[in-house]
Amino acid sequence: MFFQTLTLLVTAVLIVLLIRSAGRGYFGNGITSLISILYQIPWDDARLIYVFNIRGNIEIVMMVTVLAFFILFIRMALAWFTKYFDEIVSGVDRLAEEASGKITMSPELGFMEEKLNQVKNKLATRSKEAQDAEQRKNDMVVYLAHDIKTPLTSVIGYLNLLDETPDMPQKQKEKYVRIALDKANRLESLINEFFEITRYNLQSVPLKKERIDLYYMLVQMADEAYPQLAASGKQTEIHASEDMMIYGDADKLARVFNNVLKNAIAYSESGSTIQIFAEIQDDKALIRFENKGTIPEERLGSIFEKFYRLDDARSTATGGAGLGLAIARDIITLHGGTIEARSSQSQTVFTITLPNTDSFINS
Repeated sequence: MFFQTLTLLVTAVLIVLLIRSAGRGYFGNGITSLISILYQIPWDDARLIYVFNIRGNIEIVMMVTVLAFFILFIRMALAWFTKYFDEIVSGVDRLAEEASGKITMSPELGFMEEKLNQVKNKLATRSKEAQDAEQRKNDMVVYLAHDIKTPLTSVIGYLNLLDETPDMPQKQKEKYVRIALDKANRLESLINEFFEITRYNLQSVPLKKERIDLYYMLVQMADEAYPQLAASGKQTEIHASEDMMIYGDADKLARVFNNVLKNAIAYSESGSTIQIFAEIQDDKALIRFENKGTIPEERLGSIFEKFYRLDDARSTATGGAGLGLAIARDIITLHGGTIEARSSQSQTVFTITLPNTDSFINS
């Protein structure tokens, strides 16, 4: 665009200089000869006409000529700029299109082409992620709906047996009641997963911040998880100062720690110990969950996505809606912190980082 404008300017200057020298040399003689031929008069008479009508009014001729070329050049410049604006509008329109392909523009708009293609790629990535999340959600609902039938059928079956056989031996009756209760608990778990899926929306939920006894919260969380830990011979160890206080939404942070701990219990080795560390470093509060067990490297980037589950086949032992870590990430983000995971050959570590500026207190 700069060179195009410079070319127009140089051309205009040259034309003005050419007009200025119109009465001199071969150019003036050429005009005189043209008048002589057109009007069929002697060359000297044509020369007088040229001198009085053209050379005598050279300022007017120059002004009219310059004005004509000025209008022409402005029109050309506007046409260039209009073309550029049309290309930009067309490129913006293509952002809303789902069709693949790169947005192309004139070389002069290379910077705009690059920016629009970056935006288009980001929009396409987000659209794909939303579609994948929706598909995983739909698949999960189908799985849950199917799985609910099994414990529900068992509960109804065993209760019918108890109802139809009032004189059933006490030992057998206790066995059927215990089985029905186990299936009812499983049914409750599946229904809770349905609620988890339908209520997943943390973006507009305000935080209710307060002082939190972090050590007590971690101990309470570990105590509540004892049945799940004991079932696979696992245990927890908490490494934190007993007087560590933080400031945040207690309910939501408890949900984060519970979700991360549940994930560690589900995917750690049997009989292992889950280590929980909490400390203050400079302007940050760090909480780490370490467990024996690995997450494939190619899946580390997806474990915080909605409805993503590590096990490809649904399992009653580790089955879930795939929302636990996604919810944890969103809650930590609302607090202005981060959560990340890394995994080596024998260990997986989840690190939660929360801001420690005015909001966090280590008393």
